Amino acid sequence: MSQQAPAGGGAGGALAEEPVSNARRIAEMAAARGDEVVFRHVALSGEETALSWAELHGRSSQLAGALAGRDLGQGDRLGLGLRNSPQFLLAVLAAWKLGAVPVPVRWDLPEWELARLREVVDAPVFLGPDDVAWVDATASAEVPDLPEATSPQVNGICSSGSTGTPKVILSGRPSVWEPRQGIAFMEGWRPVAHPQVILVLAPMYHTNGFATLFSLLSGDHLVVMEKFDAARVVDVIERHRVTTFTATPTMLQRIADLPGIDERDLSSIDWILQGAAPMPPSLVHRWADLIGIDRIIMAYGMTEGLGLTALRGDEWLSHQGSVGRGFRETDIRILDAEGNDLPTGEVGEIYLRSGLADGYSYLGDAPELRSTPDGFHTAGDLGRLDADGYLYIADRRVDLIISGGANVFPAEVEAALIDHPQVADVVVVGLKDPEWGRRVHAIVEPTDPAAPPTAEELIAYAKARLAAYKVPKTVEVVDSIPRSEATKVNRGALVAARGG
Repeated sequence: MSQQAPAGGGAGGALAEEPVSNARRIAEMAAARGDEVVFRHVALSGEETALSWAELHGRSSQLAGALAGRDLGQGDRLGLGLRNSPQFLLAVLAAWKLGAVPVPVRWDLPEWELARLREVVDAPVFLGPDDVAWVDATASAEVPDLPEATSPQVNGICSSGSTGTPKVILSGRPSVWEPRQGIAFMEGWRPVAHPQVILVLAPMYHTNGFATLFSLLSGDHLVVMEKFDAARVVDVIERHRVTTFTATPTMLQRIADLPGIDERDLSSIDWILQGAAPMPPSLVHRWADLIGIDRIIMAYGMTEGLGLTALRGDEWLSHQGSVGRGFRETDIRILDAEGNDLPTGEVGEIYLRSGLADGYSYLGDAPELRSTPDGFHTAGDLGRLDADGYLYIADRRVDLIISGGANVFPAEVEAALIDHPQVADVVVVGLKDPEWGRRVHAIVEPTDPAAPPTAEELIAYAKARLAAYKVPKTVEVVDSIPRSEATKVNRGALVAARGG
């Protein structure tokens, strides 16, 4: 088992309060801080909308009354196929006021896949793009007197899963606000000033985006971007004095690559959180130059809330490539295929157990995660522990490439290639091959489409950084790599499009 990272401190005066339903928390915040602007939305056009606690409370009550008129009630699920928007936020708050369960879904899916997800969610009311005008029209309705309600699950999150099977993950926690929700990640190392100004870059159908709503309930301010745009991100940071945000490595790379970024004012940033995939070392050092190494936190976890690992940038310097130690009462085990603990340094499946886990359940036919009799669970990721209890992610088991009988982790190959100055983005997959079984294939988006790197150049570059069997056998240059709004890539689709 790992050593524990610091558990985290307080979030100011909010921690002296008692747990209450989310519905009551919204009303209490409106009563105490009615005129305080706590939500800003930055549209694709650049237009901004600002809402105070009083406006959020009143508008969400109006919408709750309208949703009740559509027979949404206690324990029902509310499907949300809306972009990051004021309407999305109001719908979530309205669901909590009715005791319903908000379940955001990926609105950027093909229609056939969205239809499958909607069937699994099985919500009596689903709000999509065509309902935005209806949501806005509820602003003319009377503000109803709603009885206090608590949703049995605070929310659901949808995922297609690695197999393509629709997976809807329901939180095991009811819609009850607790003081611990106001604890910032960085408070595991030092105090953080509140209210924070949190920039939301990810789509709010993703767990990292949705989780910022709990920070909102705790008194922090949100600045929500309708869609990630690196140049606009920096403008927003400067204009609203953003203090924190969570980002994927792809987002951080695109921000760091902006012309003139070193001259921009990032001084308001107190700390950032990076997740989704390990950061290439060069990107960590680049952001250390931009904001300071001790303002960067890297973390690992999953939507099911099995546990967390984390470390701060200054720790990372002596454990480069790690995603940290057990964080907030998380224990780690590395097991082989038979369920035996592996020695320090050996790669196996990562199992987590957290004393703070709220539990989860699935809708639909998604298979349950494997577990041990003593409560450890795995999502199938592969990794190893060092002698100090720091975790290193190798890759997801489903992404592992077996080439010529050897195991190749795409993430390692991608980390080697992304530092090439002519590479803006890269994804590595395994393609069918009569000689190798699966050959390592690199799909590359060039920094300058007019002057892309050659396959020979990239292969030679990889040879200088990787063992021979990990070097891509083939390279493909594309105009752009298809990523979701959360900057995730569907490796299975890329493989299928290339013949499997």
